[in-house]
Amino acid sequence: MRHLLSKERWILILRLGTTAVFLLPLFWMLLTALHPPGTPLPQSLNLWPNTPTLNNFIRIWQIIPIGRFTLNSLLVSTIAIPLTLLISSWAGFSIAHLPPTSQRRWVLLSLALLMIPGIALWFTRFLLYRQLHWLNTYWALIVPAWMGTTPFYVLMFYRAFRRIPSAIYDAARLETSHAFQIWAYIAFPLARPTALGVSLLSLTFYWGDFLSPLLYLRTESLYTLPIAIQLLQQMAPSDWPLLMATAVYTSLIPVTLFLLTQPHFAHLNRRNP
Repeated sequence: MRHLLSKERWILILRLGTTAVFLLPLFWMLLTALHPPGTPLPQSLNLWPNTPTLNNFIRIWQIIPIGRFTLNSLLVSTIAIPLTLLISSWAGFSIAHLPPTSQRRWVLLSLALLMIPGIALWFTRFLLYRQLHWLNTYWALIVPAWMGTTPFYVLMFYRAFRRIPSAIYDAARLETSHAFQIWAYIAFPLARPTALGVSLLSLTFYWGDFLSPLLYLRTESLYTLPIAIQLLQQMAPSDWPLLMATAVYTSLIPVTLFLLTQPHFAHLNRRNP
């Protein structure tokens, strides 16, 4: 018993240490944002400012239309994340119900697509969006969701649907002949952990996407939050407290949603040891 307690204690210490390592950049970013405006980066380990202030968070709203950028990011994410879940889960469900030979082919194709660097797609997408008159519109940011965003999400759902016992699918086919109903009422609810993981990954992707707005948008009123940091860096390249305050504000929603979903992950882990 003492050995088990000692092992659990070391595991807890290891987890706390790993958590501290990942939270340290956020902690440093927050403390830097509390410095007075124009303060250079701290040169010592004493990161706490002598006169902490929240003025930098107020200055963001005065310098750039951060509210408009936030609404744009929320709009893109609100549309793109459900589309990503829908398309990637449909694709994963379809692959999972193909014959084994066809499954291997589609899995290999998905893996091959993952190896294509994103930079190789920029020029092709730009030409396609220009022909479709999607440049300088929200469609240029949302369209990847119509393809499931990335084959990685498709493979995640494929693995989740493959793990469901075939007896459940057979019983469902006795009740209904519609594949959509089997997906909607049987497969997708059983793949909730995967759906939650894909949602968080999609949020991180679309919320932090910097290149797509930079390449495809020209009007400032359409810019998203990652562009706000770039604009401020151009206006005040040495005002690090202001830049860090913007980074903290930009990270607020993803970090908050991640913390709110942690109880669901813990509950799922207890159900699936």
